[in-house]
Amino acid sequence: MKTRKELKKLAKKNIKTHYALFVLICIVSSFLSSEFLGSNYIFRARENIFPEDSILSVNNVINKIGEIIPQEYIDGYNKNVNKIFGRQDGIFSDIINSVQSGRIHIKIIEGIESICHSRNVGISILIVLSLLLFFSVWYFVENVYKVILRRFFLEGRTYERLSFHRFGFFIKIKKWNKVAFSMFLLTIYKLLWSLTIIGGIIKRYSYYLVPYIIAENPDIDAKVAIKLSRTMMRGYKFKCFVLELSFFWWNLLGFLTLGITEIFISNVYKVATFTEFYAEIRRIAKNEKLHNVDLLNDKYLYEVASVETINLSYGDIIKDIRLQEENNVEEPKGIRGFIAKIFGVTTFSNEYNKSYESSQLVKQKKKVYKSIIEGKEYPIRLFPIKPTEKARRFERYNYLRWYSVESVVMLFFIISFVGWLWEVAIHLVIDGRFVNRGMLHGPWTPIYGCGCIFILMLLYRFRKSPVKHFWLTLLTCGTLEYFTSYALEKVFNGTQWWNYTGYFINLNGRICAEGMLVFVIGGMAFVYMIAPIIDNMIRKIKKEILIPICILLILVFSMDFLYSVKNPNTGKGITDYAKIQIEDLTNRE
Repeated sequence: MKTRKELKKLAKKNIKTHYALFVLICIVSSFLSSEFLGSNYIFRARENIFPEDSILSVNNVINKIGEIIPQEYIDGYNKNVNKIFGRQDGIFSDIINSVQSGRIHIKIIEGIESICHSRNVGISILIVLSLLLFFSVWYFVENVYKVILRRFFLEGRTYERLSFHRFGFFIKIKKWNKVAFSMFLLTIYKLLWSLTIIGGIIKRYSYYLVPYIIAENPDIDAKVAIKLSRTMMRGYKFKCFVLELSFFWWNLLGFLTLGITEIFISNVYKVATFTEFYAEIRRIAKNEKLHNVDLLNDKYLYEVASVETINLSYGDIIKDIRLQEENNVEEPKGIRGFIAKIFGVTTFSNEYNKSYESSQLVKQKKKVYKSIIEGKEYPIRLFPIKPTEKARRFERYNYLRWYSVESVVMLFFIISFVGWLWEVAIHLVIDGRFVNRGMLHGPWTPIYGCGCIFILMLLYRFRKSPVKHFWLTLLTCGTLEYFTSYALEKVFNGTQWWNYTGYFINLNGRICAEGMLVFVIGGMAFVYMIAPIIDNMIRKIKKEILIPICILLILVFSMDFLYSVKNPNTGKGITDYAKIQIEDLTNRE
């Protein structure tokens, strides 16, 4: 067994190669409340989480169900503790008050409370549906992300280049649902064992390797993965505990710096170290030929394939790229060509669009497969579970495509509706009432649609570089939200449709770190996954049908907008939400 010093030395090597990407994926994990909750010490600066009268104290939330709300609960609602950071508002506060990925528990408790206080059957049904939405996000996203993160770190040990496509790795091999169920079962096991103090501690280390095992073999049966982790950890649980303890000073430094050092240093350092720990335990288990250890069969996750093996597996791709390179399509010219190349929006014929997209895809393929052929990136074709999708699927989800004007219009309305639906769901769960969110009266929240369309068009030229695209998306969404808030307040005499005062790192209450991170994660998912999928469906609709639909939506939206300029949508939960929230708590007495 390698020493702790040796494991950490290997971890540092991995981090040095992939530092920026590792920090990024760990920040996302912290936001999703999957892991690294200690990084959120900084959010506690003003939230005053520890006192019993804290607005989001877990005990208080539980006591809210069917009980009278104590007066100090209400009195402390707007209590300022520190003028620098946020207070008790926002998703980050949920994270801090949760245990590991326990944010879903808080949402369930809030939902039950809302149902108990609602006398409207229809609203109760909507609350249940909203809870199912939150549970689905937790089940399919938060849980799976833990495994995705470890897959990145495992590949980073061996390869110098990590592809952003790895976020969709389990979709590509059609094992996303299985990974979600495996992690869900692990959560149930941990939850049951946590009811016993000693058992909870022991099983925490017994099950420590499960996410790594699933990351290596997502097709493994959930119970087998759990049992295999228990088998592999026999005799190593205490070593794992001591390895965790060796990060004590890093944890203390993280506390003293309010989580800043954890975000930029120790989070990635810990995961990289325990990735090396898993690799070492795996090596020992292989040598000892433990039961079911043969299921850990991703050979090329730990060694680079030979040139002969790569050429044998990717020969058709190499040949296909060479053939297609000879048939490059001429670059578009004129105003339409300029707009297409700068903004990714076109009015060219479908035939030309497909041909040009195909030629651009060849260039992207060449870049991707070149690093695989050179042994710099993990060769997915050598993964034990063969991808079932055909080569043309690569083109089907091509994010380098051009979007037609009709597609842009439809994407705007679809995302605006989804944003409205999400905000309505949040208020249904928390308040137990249906609130038509937004300034407009229709079922759409335009800032979501505008944000997505802005990053889709304005950042088209940076789409080939996901890391650059991430930071530019952050800047674009933050700027859009800030000036939209400013414009609305000026036009409507100070009326506010959102106010982030009390949130972590907010700027005049118009934008905050949490909101911007939500937009960035959603925006990245939109550009690289959601928009291409929706666009594929839109392209199947005949223009004779699609164009009238677009015109009709624009007309209805325009009428709603013009009406709302004089008669904006205001009221409970829309423009005076904080005040109404306190009134509701008071009335429940």
